[in-house]
Amino acid sequence: MNVAVLGYGTVGSGVVEVLTKNQDSIDVKAGKEIRIKYILDLRDFPEDPHKDKIIHDFSIISKDTSIGIVVETMGGVHPAYEFVKECLEKGKSVCTSNKELVAKHGAELLSIAKEKKVNFLFEASVGGGIPIIRPLNQSLTADKILEISGILNGTTNYILTKMTQEGLDFHTVLKDAQEKGYAERNPEADIEGYDACRKIAILTSLAYGKQVDYEDIYTEGITGITDLDIKYAKELDASIKIFGMSKITDTGIIAMVAPFLINKAHPLFMVNDVFNGIFVKGNMLGEAMFYGRGAGKLPTASAVVADVVDAAKHEGTTIMTIWSKEKLELAKIDSAKFHRFVRVKDGFHIAGTFGNVQVLKSQAEKERAFLTRPMTEADYQKIASTNDGILSMIRLDFK
Repeated sequence: MNVAVLGYGTVGSGVVEVLTKNQDSIDVKAGKEIRIKYILDLRDFPEDPHKDKIIHDFSIISKDTSIGIVVETMGGVHPAYEFVKECLEKGKSVCTSNKELVAKHGAELLSIAKEKKVNFLFEASVGGGIPIIRPLNQSLTADKILEISGILNGTTNYILTKMTQEGLDFHTVLKDAQEKGYAERNPEADIEGYDACRKIAILTSLAYGKQVDYEDIYTEGITGITDLDIKYAKELDASIKIFGMSKITDTGIIAMVAPFLINKAHPLFMVNDVFNGIFVKGNMLGEAMFYGRGAGKLPTASAVVADVVDAAKHEGTTIMTIWSKEKLELAKIDSAKFHRFVRVKDGFHIAGTFGNVQVLKSQAEKERAFLTRPMTEADYQKIASTNDGILSMIRLDFK
């Protein structure tokens, strides 16, 4: 089984490394020899041990009928979408780590793969090396998924962990994360929650079998989290995490990305630093946790290669994935109901505005903080829009 790799960056070079170093065991598990024939990249790699496989023209891969599996690790939607679509239409299976591509075109590409009796696999698009796509697609099919909550971005988890453990402010820790290579020079996709949003869109689409557009998911990042919020969290014996969440509620399926205060009883409480964790609740299974490195060269490459082995084992057949093009209508975020942690200016009429609350010990002068009763997003926003004394709010997910 000949393989072509599109993109020789961090993950692509990791895929080549895994396939080369673990060649013997991979061949045994796949039931056939798996060999890299081409590596597509715009650059030359004159010192690379695989330099003889480097090409610059995608059409060479597209036209070569001996290529059975294509690995896409280019990132971004274009030209990855056009390349992947063409490969599938020509009867080549595709394995990808590209969350943007999967979130935007997953349903369409799966449909083409089914029509052509090949596979479109994307385990590494969510959670890096953590197996979550395959369990949702195969192991948990007997369950009705009630909730998925995930720490889906290692950069933001590292920042919040560092702020908690060392009492540092957001901007200081962000700079540290950039120096360590955990955050990009432009960290917007991570800190504003966009990366986690695409991942929860994929998980929600798989959990409920219909297309979820990430543009429809309410998304809130961590730029507003302060060292004062961390102090209050510690008083509550809690921590602040940013979740990608989807759950079935009385009003329908709600999907969102936002910071949450969670207590020690929550399965995700101890997921720290650059690690990811995904909590799944099914109506039969109950609660399950998936934990590991959510990014990085070799963990992500390992997940991609697992898909390569799966595609090789299922040559000529399509692994069933229920994800239709029909759009899943999400419930409006207005109906989402949570307890909330709120900070207000000193003198704010708390009881008259929020009713019965649990007042917390103040961590700063000229402000007060409290926990509200469960209230909908609409009810909270109505209060917030008419009161300029509110300083900040974080939702609670206490177990």
